[in-house]
Amino acid sequence: MAASDVKLLGMWCCPYVNRAQLAMCIKSIDYEFIEENTLQKSEMLLKYNPVHKKIPVLIHGDKSVCESCIIVEYIGDAFAAGPSILPSDAYDRALARFWAAYIDDKWYPLVKVIRQSDDKEGRAALIEKLSEGLILLEEAFISCSKGKAYFGGDSIGYLDIILGSCLGWLRVTEKVVEVELLDRTKAPELVRWAERLCSDDKVKAIFPDTQRLMELHEKIVAYLKSAK
Repeated sequence: MAASDVKLLGMWCCPYVNRAQLAMCIKSIDYEFIEENTLQKSEMLLKYNPVHKKIPVLIHGDKSVCESCIIVEYIGDAFAAGPSILPSDAYDRALARFWAAYIDDKWYPLVKVIRQSDDKEGRAALIEKLSEGLILLEEAFISCSKGKAYFGGDSIGYLDIILGSCLGWLRVTEKVVEVELLDRTKAPELVRWAERLCSDDKVKAIFPDTQRLMELHEKIVAYLKSAK
Protein backbone atom coordinates (compact mmCIF):
# COMPACT_ATOMS: atom_id res chain seq x y z
CA MET A 1 0.00 0.00 0.00
CA ALA A 2 1.56 3.29 -1.10
CA ALA A 3 1.95 5.97 1.52
CA SER A 4 -0.09 8.37 -0.61
CA ASP A 5 -3.11 6.03 -0.33
CA VAL A 6 -3.19 6.18 3.47
CA LYS A 7 -2.92 9.35 5.55
CA LEU A 8 -3.30 9.95 9.27
CA LEU A 9 -4.17 13.36 10.69
CA GLY A 10 -3.03 13.74 14.27
CA MET A 11 -0.54 14.96 16.86
CA TRP A 12 2.47 13.06 18.15
CA CYS A 13 1.40 13.46 21.78
CA CYS A 14 -2.19 12.26 21.41
CA PRO A 15 -2.79 8.74 22.76
CA TYR A 16 -5.78 8.29 20.46
CA VAL A 17 -3.57 9.04 17.45
CA ASN A 18 -0.87 6.72 18.79
CA ARG A 19 -3.43 3.89 18.65
CA ALA A 20 -3.86 4.27 14.91
CA GLN A 21 -0.09 4.56 14.45
CA LEU A 22 0.59 1.35 16.36
CA ALA A 23 -2.16 -0.54 14.54
CA MET A 24 -0.66 0.45 11.18
CA CYS A 25 2.83 -0.43 12.40
CA ILE A 26 1.62 -3.90 13.42
CA LYS A 27 0.04 -4.32 9.99
CA SER A 28 3.16 -2.93 8.23
CA ILE A 29 1.12 -0.25 6.46
CA ASP A 30 2.98 2.65 4.89
CA TYR A 31 1.20 5.93 5.52
CA GLU A 32 1.70 9.67 5.54
CA PHE A 33 1.45 11.30 8.96
CA ILE A 34 0.13 14.85 8.86
CA GLU A 35 0.70 16.76 12.09
CA GLU A 36 -2.29 18.86 13.11
CA ASN A 37 -2.58 21.94 15.29
CA THR A 38 -5.80 21.59 17.25
CA LEU A 39 -5.75 25.32 18.07
CA GLN A 40 -5.87 26.09 14.37
CA LYS A 41 -7.60 23.21 12.64
CA SER A 42 -6.66 22.55 9.04
CA GLU A 43 -9.05 22.58 6.11
CA MET A 44 -8.24 18.90 5.62
CA LEU A 45 -9.30 18.05 9.17
CA LEU A 46 -12.55 20.01 8.83
CA LYS A 47 -13.24 18.35 5.48
CA TYR A 48 -12.63 14.77 6.58
CA ASN A 49 -14.14 15.03 10.08
CA PRO A 50 -16.89 17.65 9.74
CA VAL A 51 -18.95 16.21 12.61
CA HIS A 52 -16.51 16.20 15.55
CA LYS A 53 -13.68 18.22 13.95
CA LYS A 54 -11.03 16.38 15.96
CA ILE A 55 -8.13 13.96 15.59
CA PRO A 56 -7.35 11.25 14.73
CA VAL A 57 -8.64 10.93 11.19
CA LEU A 58 -7.58 8.09 8.92
CA ILE A 59 -7.84 8.82 5.21
CA HIS A 60 -7.80 5.70 3.01
CA GLY A 61 -8.01 6.65 -0.63
CA ASP A 62 -10.90 9.12 -0.79
CA LYS A 63 -12.62 7.79 2.37
CA SER A 64 -12.19 8.96 5.95
CA VAL A 65 -12.54 7.04 9.21
CA CYS A 66 -12.85 8.86 12.54
CA GLU A 67 -12.69 7.94 16.25
CA SER A 68 -9.64 5.99 17.44
CA CYS A 69 -11.28 2.67 18.38
CA ILE A 70 -13.17 2.62 15.09
CA ILE A 71 -9.96 3.42 13.21
CA VAL A 72 -8.09 0.56 14.90
CA GLU A 73 -10.92 -1.86 14.04
CA TYR A 74 -11.00 -0.58 10.47
CA ILE A 75 -7.26 -1.12 10.07
CA GLY A 76 -7.68 -4.67 11.33
CA ASP A 77 -10.55 -5.35 8.91
CA ALA A 78 -9.40 -3.46 5.81
CA PHE A 79 -5.83 -4.75 5.66
CA ALA A 80 -5.78 -8.52 5.63
CA ALA A 81 -2.01 -8.95 5.64
CA GLY A 82 -0.16 -9.16 8.93
CA PRO A 83 -1.28 -10.16 12.43
CA SER A 84 -4.93 -9.95 13.46
CA ILE A 85 -5.84 -7.05 15.70
CA LEU A 86 -9.28 -8.07 16.96
CA PRO A 87 -9.84 -11.58 18.39
CA SER A 88 -11.25 -14.14 15.95
CA ASP A 89 -13.89 -15.41 18.39
CA ALA A 90 -17.14 -13.39 18.41
CA TYR A 91 -17.46 -13.35 22.21
CA ASP A 92 -13.82 -12.37 22.66
CA ARG A 93 -14.34 -9.50 20.19
CA ALA A 94 -17.39 -8.33 22.15
CA LEU A 95 -15.42 -8.50 25.39
CA ALA A 96 -12.54 -6.50 23.91
CA ARG A 97 -14.96 -3.82 22.71
CA PHE A 98 -16.63 -3.69 26.12
CA TRP A 99 -13.35 -3.06 27.93
CA ALA A 100 -12.21 -0.55 25.31
CA ALA A 101 -15.41 1.42 25.93
CA TYR A 102 -14.82 1.21 29.69
CA ILE A 103 -11.28 2.53 29.28
CA ASP A 104 -12.33 5.48 27.13
CA ASP A 105 -15.60 6.38 28.83
CA LYS A 106 -14.91 5.66 32.50
CA TRP A 107 -11.26 5.05 33.34
CA TYR A 108 -8.92 7.14 31.19
CA PRO A 109 -10.81 10.45 31.64
CA LEU A 110 -9.86 10.25 35.34
CA VAL A 111 -6.16 10.42 34.43
CA LYS A 112 -6.45 13.91 32.96
CA VAL A 113 -8.72 15.17 35.75
CA ILE A 114 -6.27 13.91 38.41
CA ARG A 115 -3.32 15.51 36.61
CA GLN A 116 -5.03 18.90 36.38
CA SER A 117 -6.69 18.97 39.81
CA ASP A 118 -5.45 21.33 42.53
CA ASP A 119 -7.91 19.97 45.06
CA LYS A 120 -5.91 17.46 47.12
CA GLU A 121 -8.94 15.99 48.86
CA GLY A 122 -10.88 15.62 45.65
CA ARG A 123 -7.81 14.26 43.91
CA ALA A 124 -7.41 11.53 46.54
CA ALA A 125 -10.96 10.33 45.89
CA LEU A 126 -10.31 10.28 42.15
CA ILE A 127 -7.06 8.35 42.65
CA GLU A 128 -8.97 5.75 44.65
CA LYS A 129 -11.52 5.48 41.84
CA LEU A 130 -8.73 5.14 39.27
CA SER A 131 -7.12 2.43 41.39
CA GLU A 132 -10.39 0.52 41.55
CA GLY A 133 -10.57 0.70 37.77
CA LEU A 134 -7.05 -0.70 37.44
CA ILE A 135 -8.04 -3.66 39.58
CA LEU A 136 -10.95 -4.29 37.20
CA LEU A 137 -8.56 -4.04 34.24
CA GLU A 138 -6.21 -6.47 35.99
CA GLU A 139 -9.09 -8.97 36.13
CA ALA A 140 -9.93 -8.23 32.50
CA PHE A 141 -6.33 -8.92 31.49
CA ILE A 142 -6.30 -12.26 33.28
CA SER A 143 -9.58 -13.21 31.59
CA CYS A 144 -8.74 -11.98 28.07
CA SER A 145 -5.11 -13.10 27.92
CA LYS A 146 -5.84 -16.68 29.01
CA GLY A 147 -2.40 -16.92 30.60
CA LYS A 148 -0.53 -15.42 27.65
CA ALA A 149 1.58 -12.29 27.37
CA TYR A 150 -0.98 -9.82 26.04
CA PHE A 151 -4.67 -9.07 26.08
CA GLY A 152 -4.53 -10.29 22.48
CA GLY A 153 -2.80 -13.55 23.43
CA ASP A 154 0.70 -14.19 22.12
CA SER A 155 0.87 -10.90 20.22
CA ILE A 156 -0.26 -7.31 20.66
CA GLY A 157 -3.95 -6.90 19.84
CA TYR A 158 -6.88 -4.53 20.14
CA LEU A 159 -7.02 -4.01 23.91
CA ASP A 160 -3.23 -3.83 24.16
CA ILE A 161 -3.34 -0.93 21.72
CA ILE A 162 -6.26 0.82 23.44
CA LEU A 163 -4.99 0.61 27.02
CA GLY A 164 -1.32 0.77 26.07
CA SER A 165 -1.79 4.17 24.45
CA CYS A 166 -2.81 5.55 27.87
CA LEU A 167 0.40 4.55 29.65
CA GLY A 168 2.50 7.57 28.67
CA TRP A 169 0.12 10.13 30.14
CA LEU A 170 -0.54 7.84 33.11
CA ARG A 171 3.20 7.99 33.90
CA VAL A 172 3.20 11.77 33.53
CA THR A 173 0.29 11.96 35.95
CA GLU A 174 2.19 9.76 38.42
CA LYS A 175 5.06 12.27 38.32
CA VAL A 176 2.75 15.24 38.75
CA VAL A 177 0.83 13.88 41.75
CA GLU A 178 3.79 11.87 43.12
CA VAL A 179 1.72 8.71 43.50
CA GLU A 180 2.30 5.33 41.88
CA LEU A 181 -1.02 4.85 40.13
CA LEU A 182 -0.17 1.58 38.36
CA ASP A 183 0.59 -0.19 41.62
CA ARG A 184 2.41 -3.53 41.50
CA THR A 185 0.85 -4.61 44.81
CA LYS A 186 -2.70 -4.09 43.51
CA ALA A 187 -2.34 -5.02 39.83
CA PRO A 188 0.83 -7.14 39.44
CA GLU A 189 -0.21 -8.83 36.18
CA LEU A 190 -1.10 -5.50 34.62
CA VAL A 191 2.25 -4.02 35.65
CA ARG A 192 4.08 -6.95 34.04
CA TRP A 193 1.91 -6.55 30.93
CA ALA A 194 2.80 -2.85 30.72
CA GLU A 195 6.50 -3.63 31.02
CA ARG A 196 6.30 -6.25 28.25
CA LEU A 197 4.30 -3.97 25.99
CA CYS A 198 6.56 -0.98 26.41
CA SER A 199 9.69 -3.05 25.72
CA ASP A 200 8.33 -4.12 22.32
CA ASP A 201 10.24 -2.47 19.45
CA LYS A 202 7.07 -1.49 17.57
CA VAL A 203 5.62 0.18 20.65
CA LYS A 204 8.87 2.00 21.43
CA ALA A 205 8.92 3.33 17.86
CA ILE A 206 5.40 4.77 18.17
CA PHE A 207 4.53 5.75 21.74
CA PRO A 208 6.04 9.06 22.92
CA ASP A 209 8.78 9.13 25.53
CA THR A 210 7.48 9.97 29.01
CA GLN A 211 10.02 12.76 29.50
CA ARG A 212 8.94 14.42 26.26
CA LEU A 213 5.30 14.23 27.39
CA MET A 214 6.29 15.66 30.79
CA GLU A 215 7.97 18.62 29.10
CA LEU A 216 4.83 19.21 27.05
CA HIS A 217 2.70 19.05 30.20
CA GLU A 218 4.88 21.69 31.87
CA LYS A 219 4.58 23.95 28.82
CA ILE A 220 0.78 23.57 28.85
CA VAL A 221 0.64 24.41 32.56
CA ALA A 222 2.84 27.49 32.05
CA TYR A 223 0.71 28.62 29.11
CA LEU A 224 -2.54 28.25 31.06
CA LYS A 225 -1.09 30.22 33.99
CA SER A 226 0.08 33.02 31.72
CA ALA A 227 -3.34 33.19 30.06
CA LYS A 228 -5.15 33.88 33.37
